[in-house]
Amino acid sequence: MAARIPSKLLLNPIDLLALGFGSGLVPVGPGTAGTVVAIPLYLLLQPLGLVVYLAIVVLAFVAGIGICAHTARRLGVHDHPAIVWDEIVGYLVTMTAAPGGWEWVIGGFVLFRIFDIAKPWPIRWLDRHVHGGSGIMLDDLLAGVFAAAVMQGLVYLL
Repeated sequence: MAARIPSKLLLNPIDLLALGFGSGLVPVGPGTAGTVVAIPLYLLLQPLGLVVYLAIVVLAFVAGIGICAHTARRLGVHDHPAIVWDEIVGYLVTMTAAPGGWEWVIGGFVLFRIFDIAKPWPIRWLDRHVHGGSGIMLDDLLAGVFAAAVMQGLVYLL
């Protein structure tokens, strides 16, 4: 683990995003805290319609490659736990085409955290073998895809 992160990093807009608006600085469970930050973002984006929502999520993912790489270089640690932009985007992926209602918001949160923490194959393989900003973003993208697939299965079954 790297040394304590200077709070002045939050003054840089790129680092502010990578650190999830400061949520990545919590001492326990920064990935979970970053995912919590994604909930209000999702609620703001949800009414925009699927096409616009997807366009914003794709943009957030692509930008996230550079955002996370920049902050990882500044911290000197690949995929430092404080970098949570990937969790934010992963949750947004999870919630793609999710039905409205708090039960789905919370269900998506729980499913994404399960896949992000457990890292079943091939998520774990990506996490260990793909480096740089792409590596930071890809494993959470795939965790979001897995969680979204489960969510859509539940929508179909229920």
